[in-house]
Amino acid sequence: MATRWGLCGAGKISHDFSVALKTLAPGDHQIAAIASRSLERAKEFAKKHGIPKAYGSYEELANDPDIDVIHLGVLHTEHWRVGQLFLEAGKNVLCEKPFAMNARQVKDLVASAKKNNVFLMEAIWSRCFPVHGEVRRLLAEEAVGEVKLVKAYFGSPQLHIPRAVQKELGGGGLLDIGVYCLQFLLMVFNGERPESIQATGVLLDSGVDESMVVVMKFSRNRIAFCACSIATQLSNDAVISGTKGSIRVVGPMHCPTALVVNGNKTEYPLPEPCLPLNFTNSTGLRYEAEEVRQCLLKGLKESPRMPLAESVLLTEIMDDIRKQVGVAFSQDSQ
Repeated sequence: MATRWGLCGAGKISHDFSVALKTLAPGDHQIAAIASRSLERAKEFAKKHGIPKAYGSYEELANDPDIDVIHLGVLHTEHWRVGQLFLEAGKNVLCEKPFAMNARQVKDLVASAKKNNVFLMEAIWSRCFPVHGEVRRLLAEEAVGEVKLVKAYFGSPQLHIPRAVQKELGGGGLLDIGVYCLQFLLMVFNGERPESIQATGVLLDSGVDESMVVVMKFSRNRIAFCACSIATQLSNDAVISGTKGSIRVVGPMHCPTALVVNGNKTEYPLPEPCLPLNFTNSTGLRYEAEEVRQCLLKGLKESPRMPLAESVLLTEIMDDIRKQVGVAFSQDSQ
């Protein structure tokens, strides 16, 4: 039986996700329905991607009995509200990152998933890439000895994009791209809570973060640092330095296709898309779709690659960083 997907939102990420699913066996994955707040937009999207059903409300999708899992691709300011709608309707959910606006909202979503006994995963697609799988394997084997320092960079010029700079749209570099750096550091340190977090950054006039640097200290004198910016291009790679060598995830580190271990490079090519994509390497969304399918087939309620406890920790760390840098959203006081 194919996993039947329902897409919530007819935006850029939903387009790329649809294109990525077409690189997988149709007997394994099918998009059964698309929902948008505009029926016209949903119908247009359905026609373009060959989707049988189009809905003009999220409620209709939540009530569709022929859906196995929802891909939640709306603006992250809406993740909490719309996510609750699907979870309360008993639907499995793959929710785009960032999971929600703060840790309280994330904990609400996790509680709803547990209460309704459904699968829930934050769509940190990076975790499902073959490169990240290989990094985890190398770390488990202590291929570079004891890890001492980890660094990750992600910067891309986005000041022209309203979603990136407006506070009411949940803008700022941290929630949009910094989250990728932080999740990488947590993956390397096995979801361990850092002993200390120090962050400094600069804000835009709108009150969201433009650029920041975060330094975290972990147990056994291990250090991690990352930099993110929506004002400039950075190297966008990640490096793990150990006592016996290093592992470098070649940029773009959040959707990588190459890995360098002690100077030796390995390539992990992606399939070609059937339609133009909005984001870099988006056919790699196939990996998280397949991860969700495998979890559902095994009856799991969360993904071992991106456990819910780690999503909570990730958001708690971002809350702490935002506090230090001075970024507050209206959702923080609700």
